[in-house]
Amino acid sequence: MARYIGPKSKIARKFGEPIFGPDKVLEKKNYPPGQHGQNRKRKKVSEYGTQLSEKQKAKATYGVLEKQFHRTFEEAARMGGITGENLLRLLECRLDNVVYRLGLSPTRAGARQLVSHRHITVNGSVVNIPSYSVKVGDVVSVREKSRSLESIAGSLGGGRKSRYAWLEWDATSMSGRFLSKPEREDIPENIKEQLIVELYSK
Repeated sequence: MARYIGPKSKIARKFGEPIFGPDKVLEKKNYPPGQHGQNRKRKKVSEYGTQLSEKQKAKATYGVLEKQFHRTFEEAARMGGITGENLLRLLECRLDNVVYRLGLSPTRAGARQLVSHRHITVNGSVVNIPSYSVKVGDVVSVREKSRSLESIAGSLGGGRKSRYAWLEWDATSMSGRFLSKPEREDIPENIKEQLIVELYSK
């Protein structure tokens, strides 16, 4: 499975946002990476450049590579409603993202690893595909023999409630129910999805 394994702080500095969570490097170096990042004069970015940057930010945020992202966009375009909002909803339905939203890992990369290493079940069956699309009503749980993992226990921090309206967390069974697909206003990511739609419509 192809995935980005380079330095994440450089990506965050490129967009000027902590897209992977709190980042001390970004706080100290709030300018683009590279030899001349701090002194480089900002050129006026073209409309295409702005749209492309937004797509790259969305891909980096959700940990999706180009081919898979394009397939997700095509699926969003076939759905009824607003394509950009559909795109974000589909990305939020990915199993690795749901595991992250439930608080089982502090990062999406960590959540992806939990899924790949078979620590997560959906409706009682082990699913090790990070891109698996969680459906409304599905129950995502920590596999029973994985509940003592330090990484999971540390992330949960001794009991919590889901901060997201579309998820319900049960600390006793270490499971969460996917109640509904999120509305755009409930998704906290700073992504201008309309720019991505405009890019693909060219």
